[in-house]
Amino acid sequence: MESNDVLDRLPRHLLNLVIDQPYNNYTAQDHAVWRYIMRQNVRYLPGVAHSSYLEGLKRTGISIDRIPRMYGMNRILKEIGWAAVAVDGFIPPAAFMEFQAYNVLVIAADIRPVDQVLYTPAPDIIHEAAGHAPIIADEEYSAYLRDFGRAGTRAFSSAYDSKVYEAIRHLSILKADPYTPFHAIEKAEADLDSLSKLQEAPSEMALLRNLHWWTVEYGLIGTLDHPKIYGAGLLSSIGESHNCLKDKVKKLPYTIDAQKYSFDITTQQPQLFVTPDFKHLHTVLEQYKDSMAVRTGGLNALKKALRSEAISTVVYSSGLQITGKLVTVHELGQEAVYLTFHGPSMLAFDYQQLDGHGTAYHKAGFGSPLGKIKGLSGNMETMSEGELMANGILTGKELSLEFESGVNVSGRLENIIRKLGHNLLFSFRDCTVRYKDMLLFRPEWGMYDMASGERITSAFTGPADPDAFGLMYPAPTEKTHHVAHTDDITRLHGLYSRVRSARENGGDISTLANTWLTLKDHYPEEWLLPLEITEMLKKLDDSSGLLREIISFLTCSEGRSEETQKLIRDGLLLINNH
Repeated sequence: MESNDVLDRLPRHLLNLVIDQPYNNYTAQDHAVWRYIMRQNVRYLPGVAHSSYLEGLKRTGISIDRIPRMYGMNRILKEIGWAAVAVDGFIPPAAFMEFQAYNVLVIAADIRPVDQVLYTPAPDIIHEAAGHAPIIADEEYSAYLRDFGRAGTRAFSSAYDSKVYEAIRHLSILKADPYTPFHAIEKAEADLDSLSKLQEAPSEMALLRNLHWWTVEYGLIGTLDHPKIYGAGLLSSIGESHNCLKDKVKKLPYTIDAQKYSFDITTQQPQLFVTPDFKHLHTVLEQYKDSMAVRTGGLNALKKALRSEAISTVVYSSGLQITGKLVTVHELGQEAVYLTFHGPSMLAFDYQQLDGHGTAYHKAGFGSPLGKIKGLSGNMETMSEGELMANGILTGKELSLEFESGVNVSGRLENIIRKLGHNLLFSFRDCTVRYKDMLLFRPEWGMYDMASGERITSAFTGPADPDAFGLMYPAPTEKTHHVAHTDDITRLHGLYSRVRSARENGGDISTLANTWLTLKDHYPEEWLLPLEITEMLKKLDDSSGLLREIISFLTCSEGRSEETQKLIRDGLLLINNH
């Protein structure tokens, strides 16, 4: 991966997801698919896309005639403060959001097969490079993407979300492989459908992904009567970019209610949301962030951490951050009174691990009360050393602290960790912790570290200090398929190469005529390569009758689907207008 200032800021735990762009694996047919779609976009989108799209194409260095190299894109993207990396298909949503928070565009390295030119359910380089990249040149929209990514890095997912992600990734991989048996796709679709019927209350990430889908992927901008396109899914789909503006697709004003609308990646969307401008996107995002556990804190935030069944961080009012897998929240009324984390845990302050309080020390877990302590004349978390002593709290002394909740901590105080005027942690030796009839900590278990804080002010997914915790996103187990083409298809790709070489290096009519004869005899279902030959013959001002023969072949609808006929019509229209 060729580095730059933006990529150098990426945290280590994201790097396992980055792959080398397999540029030499792209076939001449792949480049032809890219070229067809990009030429159609440049023809059609200026009238319907947000004004920054075409300017963005120029600024981001995206070629019309061939699939771009990531290295070349990065040299230009850095001028607008962004970078791009190649990944293997869908990556976990949290990782996707974190890349975005670091101004890094995640580009799925594969390209859609020729039978999915109009629309593909899988992320591919057309969607990412030709859809996302041009719009990020707009400064306000770029800021929205970055802020959205930052929100996503704090959003709680659920175990259900993980199952859905794996099912969607599996289905997209199968659909991107032209040789996948139909029955395998049917089974993957059925499995995803079965999961959707089990849907539970949506997590923060699920709702945030809905907002992402209806803005970044499928957003419209302007008025309900005359919207323009800015969403990457629409900009990269020459089928949906046409259909989305028709009356049959319902247009709704973009509000926070868009979070309630789920989506189906396998089909075109029945409704779309229209934002009046990019500034409004920030307004809605801020509304959503106000509902997130990272801002609200409290018992509801803890319950989100519990439901996630994953590593999360909870923040005490003292500023102490506890990272681990939260497994138990003891409640009294509507308040949490004791938290228990299982497995490797970490204590941090201001997103940096406290010395000596990493996962090696807290390898079995962590537990601590929260709330007010009876009999204190002030707030224990903000007391000065003198105030603590005045209340009988000093190191080397046997203490018995009774919380208003009924939790009791008894032992000899050994140490106090204090940061920026807050007492974060009180460490006890020979300590016993009880709550009602439960024994929560025994003296023989070692030192007891009691967090200081009356309430939980925040909770979010993931560790407070990722590097210290050892966070790492593993590379996906199921890889996108390296397509092994048959000898027959490989020969077809050779014909595409021949025509491409003739276009770029100056070929003659005889080369095109020989290619056409082979196509006609061995690949009668082909439409894209005959279009490329037609384009060249027009430029060569062919009068031999070959051009008329190929156009007659292309305009014959017998045996062709409506979709293929539309692709041919649009291709001929483009050729005739140049």
